[in-house]
Amino acid sequence: MKDSDIRRYAELMKELDLTALEINENGVRLERTPIAVAAAPVSAPVQSAPAPSAKPAADDGCFVVRSPIVGVFYAAPAENAEPFVSLGDKIQQGKTLCIIEAMKMMNEITAEVGGEIAEICVTNGQVVEFGTELFKIRRA
Repeated sequence: MKDSDIRRYAELMKELDLTALEINENGVRLERTPIAVAAAPVSAPVQSAPAPSAKPAADDGCFVVRSPIVGVFYAAPAENAEPFVSLGDKIQQGKTLCIIEAMKMMNEITAEVGGEIAEICVTNGQVVEFGTELFKIRRA
């Protein structure tokens, strides 16, 4: 491989905010690891989907906190620890609500609004998909 090819690939990685680039006889694999973990074999352009955010639910007026990634939901920082939040807790914006483990990375999910925890929509250890409702927060 030529020096100019390596520089071109390095520039592509920087432009696309990639963390890995693998070239072999089977093709090319690009990888990007933003806040959430996403590894994408390239057969289509590399894109990251926008993270779902808290938004009002149509039926009860609560804000819904959705999972920004696929992973395992943990309500507490450790197995025998108290959960980050419980039903009825008054919280402020920025409060850690849970952890979602994705590819052995622990991702803290924080409250985008302050208020009261009106509903916890998932159980500890549950696998969640992108966009899964995690919490409903009744604004203060």
